[in-house]
Amino acid sequence: MKKTLLAAMLLGAVLTACHQTTTNEQKETTMTKLELTQEWDKVFPLSEKVNHRKVTFETQYGLTLAADLYTPKDAQGKLAAIAVSGPFGAVKEQSSGLYAMRMAERGFVALAFDPSYTGESSGEPRRTASPDINTEDFMAAVDYLSKLENVDPERIGIIGICGWGGIALNAAAADTRIKATVASTMYDMTRVNGNGYFDSENKEESRHAAREAMGMQRLADPTAMAGGVIDPLPEDAPQFVKDYHAYYKTPRGYHARSGNSNDGWRVVGTQAYANARFLYYINEIRSAVLIMHGAEAHSRYFGEAAYHYMVEGKAEGYNFVGKPNPNPENKQLLIIPGATHCDLYDGGTGNYIPWDTLADFFNKNL
Repeated sequence: MKKTLLAAMLLGAVLTACHQTTTNEQKETTMTKLELTQEWDKVFPLSEKVNHRKVTFETQYGLTLAADLYTPKDAQGKLAAIAVSGPFGAVKEQSSGLYAMRMAERGFVALAFDPSYTGESSGEPRRTASPDINTEDFMAAVDYLSKLENVDPERIGIIGICGWGGIALNAAAADTRIKATVASTMYDMTRVNGNGYFDSENKEESRHAAREAMGMQRLADPTAMAGGVIDPLPEDAPQFVKDYHAYYKTPRGYHARSGNSNDGWRVVGTQAYANARFLYYINEIRSAVLIMHGAEAHSRYFGEAAYHYMVEGKAEGYNFVGKPNPNPENKQLLIIPGATHCDLYDGGTGNYIPWDTLADFFNKNL
């Protein structure tokens, strides 16, 4: 009996060792070494109040993400930290980097990262997205920040801009390590991809036709790009399209690695978003959330609906009904008078982003 037990133990040890060796080998082969641009190539100048360096970290999907780490100069001890990403189709050299740098100026360790398959991050084919992979991107950023010597792992928050505002809410619902979340000028990417703008295509027939077109595209050319922000602008372009053009296609926000500034997403690159609804559990977020939107933003309805569903468990545009939030007192909806959607990318001409208000929110809740 003892011999049998000993043999079983030895076999278990051998199998464990083999598994660890295989896991280590797999880890070595899945880690991607990125060639990062080292010179400053952001669309905004570097603040004299912060230190900056390029870093990388891994996701649970085996992808390597590229990021800019901003830290306040002369800071001591363990600090609160914030991970930032967005807008959807942008890169860290644009809006997310600006948000991270401004938060670092106010005393936070801040990480702006390129999502999987975009910018300097790994992943093929390029400019592909899905709710699960992008939610993991945020959680992997929290993993990375939690292990930094100058970060208090109990004081980590996130900021999602535009489409990444919705992803930030999804991450906050999934990961209780996230203690505070800001969704700025947010899109619900599953809603807009499945229902069209302003829910104008929210019917089975429209979704069926779109699914058929996607299937044909996958057979014809799955790598075809859909194109970024339209250029030149047609005279009858909606105002919000003009606003996108004014950011992504001019020196204000143009960047060579940005999909929105250039050839956009793969045509089938957001197919997963069209066939999912990913804010189902945000009414169970117990941590603090601030949803910030411009009063004149075409996307305002996304933020307001998400806020009401998060607090009340029901909202226009949500087919499901849940229980009211167990912690409604730490949820905020901030509507900024006069601001459009893109004004909250960089402040616009009216300096609309209330940086100190964001810092106060994180200081209070982290």
